[in-house]
Amino acid sequence: MYFAGGFPRKIWQIWKVDPLDFEERDLRCARSWTSKNPTHRYEVLTDQNDLYYLETHFGPKGFNRPDIIYVYRSLTARIIKADLLRYLIMYVEGGVYADIDVEALRPLDRFIPDRFNEKNIDMVIGVEIDQPEFRKHPVLGPKSQSFCQWTFICKPRLPVMLKLVDNIIRWLNELSKKQGVPISQLTLDFDDVISGTGPSAFTNAILEDMSHRTGNEVNWDVFHNMAESKVVGGILVLTVEAFAAGQGHSDSGNHNTRTALVKHHYHASGWPSNHRRYKHPMFDEVETCNWNAQCVAEWDKNKADFEALPLEEQAKRIAVKQFADSIKNPVKSNPNPVPNQNAVQNPIQDP
Repeated sequence: MYFAGGFPRKIWQIWKVDPLDFEERDLRCARSWTSKNPTHRYEVLTDQNDLYYLETHFGPKGFNRPDIIYVYRSLTARIIKADLLRYLIMYVEGGVYADIDVEALRPLDRFIPDRFNEKNIDMVIGVEIDQPEFRKHPVLGPKSQSFCQWTFICKPRLPVMLKLVDNIIRWLNELSKKQGVPISQLTLDFDDVISGTGPSAFTNAILEDMSHRTGNEVNWDVFHNMAESKVVGGILVLTVEAFAAGQGHSDSGNHNTRTALVKHHYHASGWPSNHRRYKHPMFDEVETCNWNAQCVAEWDKNKADFEALPLEEQAKRIAVKQFADSIKNPVKSNPNPVPNQNAVQNPIQDP
């Protein structure tokens, strides 16, 4: 059941349906894990069996955490449920977690370099975004330095996983009070998801755990421009090429190198359509720059120059752009009333 170093020989995935009903593209990714790791068990939690799993492990006969079950039952945002569920699974049983659209390029026995002793490692993660020069950017900042959580490995019952879950439960309850609605009716934009349950939440919990384990503050500087993988506080951090190659930023290289271990195809990553990014009414999303410094600087300047204009002039320019967009994309066009100053400057949330 375990690696020599204590990692469960178990591959976990989460999807809407049972593997027997997978689409071909999902089957190809799933088979890459099972074919390269024939000694591992493989299990998928679905929309039909996820709640039973949680009630079994977090109910009265398990960890007795009715708060976790209540929050999970209340959630309607699929991406929040998927994030929370992966952390709960990995806390209970450990093993390997991979998103349904992640392909294994190498067998799991290649994930831990030979120079490391598996017995001294509790978790294996990889860098996803390494762009700390943007850490103070009002939109990109919270997303500029993060570990990847579409693939990671850990041993069961790690305190960092439970702490992450507790952070999420607290965040959801606080947000529910702030918005004055039940958890089932929360309005979440893209950045809420990233910071609340996604890579930023994952990264912050891990950095805090590393600091606790080592007795020294561990921040992103330790992992910036990493040339080789390193272990910090019992957590093995792989270079960006391992889990996040081919992104076009963060010096992530490509999937043809020996250090690339997985390939994320992104075909199951449609959740941003339900949790919109900040989109400026004139200059759209800064994320389209894909962390290119010159592009981001130009977007920032354009935005600042626009906001220096009188509100009447802003409104005119927005109206012209909306009209032009309606001609180019008549189906997608969504002409809105002229925004006030706050609407121009603040992130747009889902209705």
